[in-house]
Amino acid sequence: MVANGTPAPRFASGCSELQASRLQLSLPLPDVLKHSFQVVDGPPSSSAGNPDEIAKLFPNLFGQPSALLVPSDTSAAASDQSLKIGVVLSGGQAPGGHNVISGLFDYLEERAQGSTLYGFRGGPAGIMNSKYVFLTSDFVRPYRNQGGFDMICSGRDKIETPEHAEETVNMLDLDGLVVIGGDDSNTNACLLAENFREKKMKTRVIGCPKTIDGDLKCKEVPTSFGFDTACKIYSEMIGNVMVDARSTGKYYHFVRLMGRAASHITLECSLQTHPNITIIGEEVAATKQTLKNVTDYIADVICKRAERGYNYGVILVPEGLIDFIPEIQQLISELNEILANDVVDGDGMWKKKPGSQSLQIFELLPQAIQAQLLLERDPHGNVQVAKIETEKMLIEMVETELEFRRKQGVYKNDFRGRSHFLGYEGRCGLPSNFDANYCYALGYAAGALLHSGKTGLISSVGNLTAPVEKWAVGGTALTSLMDVERRHGKFKPVIKKAMVELEGAPFKKFASMREEWALNNHYCNPGPLQFQGPTSNVTNHTLMLELDAGA
Repeated sequence: MVANGTPAPRFASGCSELQASRLQLSLPLPDVLKHSFQVVDGPPSSSAGNPDEIAKLFPNLFGQPSALLVPSDTSAAASDQSLKIGVVLSGGQAPGGHNVISGLFDYLEERAQGSTLYGFRGGPAGIMNSKYVFLTSDFVRPYRNQGGFDMICSGRDKIETPEHAEETVNMLDLDGLVVIGGDDSNTNACLLAENFREKKMKTRVIGCPKTIDGDLKCKEVPTSFGFDTACKIYSEMIGNVMVDARSTGKYYHFVRLMGRAASHITLECSLQTHPNITIIGEEVAATKQTLKNVTDYIADVICKRAERGYNYGVILVPEGLIDFIPEIQQLISELNEILANDVVDGDGMWKKKPGSQSLQIFELLPQAIQAQLLLERDPHGNVQVAKIETEKMLIEMVETELEFRRKQGVYKNDFRGRSHFLGYEGRCGLPSNFDANYCYALGYAAGALLHSGKTGLISSVGNLTAPVEKWAVGGTALTSLMDVERRHGKFKPVIKKAMVELEGAPFKKFASMREEWALNNHYCNPGPLQFQGPTSNVTNHTLMLELDAGA
């Protein structure tokens, strides 16, 4: 049954043999979810920062404990209690989202028979506009273990005030709502949970951690889904480019990777493929490197490799690199103020407004990058970094630097840069075995948490380097992930982004190898994402190193 329109059927034009085989795959569950369980509360929680302000913003949720599912002789959730649950996909796509919904659907089918699952279409706007689909077994089946978000589609709309959602959840008489999204989406999930509890509404809210960027995580939420698959897809492409570079012997490939706020994808792909140069934004910021510092470093490596007879290489940079360079941050901040209150005139009168240092930096940038920095801001007032071709900027600046060096007799060979941006290619791939299993467990756990009466938690699955059967399952208080930012004179709650930790095991592993990788060729081509065979169940380096270090 479908409400408010019928989505196009999946595989209307056929599917591949691999897609068909993935549809038939039966997924394992953690042991605790296979049998009767009870929910055990942990100690009271705090927040990631500014606990007093978070307590004021969430008086009904702040301090509530996280939850852990443990085996029990009798399940805490009454098996004869049917539920009405809504689910929404929010934000950008990430491989595995369909399996979260599949896991939630299967929980309701197996543990709360007679339940109804509504899928809100087009993201949060579907909640606000009461656009939904009844999710049945036949409706869900074609999407199991498949990439994309097209079962119900997603959106980036924000539920600005909880009242925008109240009418729909009351009309549908919802017992619960599952929000599948990133940091902003789960912040909204927490705001909804707070509002519903304050008004003594029965609708409970559970979040699920989604983002390929890998920046939504903490001790209890070891990773966000989609990161594993996306990094494996990107690493295959990088490995292919490496073989091409070594085969032609005359190109430097500059590869920009997704990740505006954090460099997790760039670091993980570096650990998988061993490029000659990897720029980690968090290190650039911590050491206060200038754009010239970054350019000089790349040029130095190119010259040293030329002395060894290597006039080719591969360089990885994060999408949000310019946001990490202090002098560029200052320039962007000043440009944001100008664009918020004025227009950029063709006569250049606007150039009298930024500081002299910022204007000097602006004038040094290639003209194409200057134009991209002046593009319309996103809905949050931020530069749209995905539209800024940082890799092309670096190619031009390195080229200029090397031309100067050639005049000094340091570099005798031609430099040929080639640019690549790996972005959307990784967002909707068939989920890896890890992401398929992880997402299914997250969705099943979300159903269990709602059934046991929990709200304001994010579904969390841990012990992820163990076999699936040994994974730990629970829910983490959303307020424990939060900090505040001051916007327009008011404190606004935000889930604190997890950045690359320079003292963390993944970065230390990379740092110990990068000099060797820079000067010699240790290229590693991991090949296509595997679903069978010896590497099919191997997860990403970042997760393995972090969990091993924390053991």
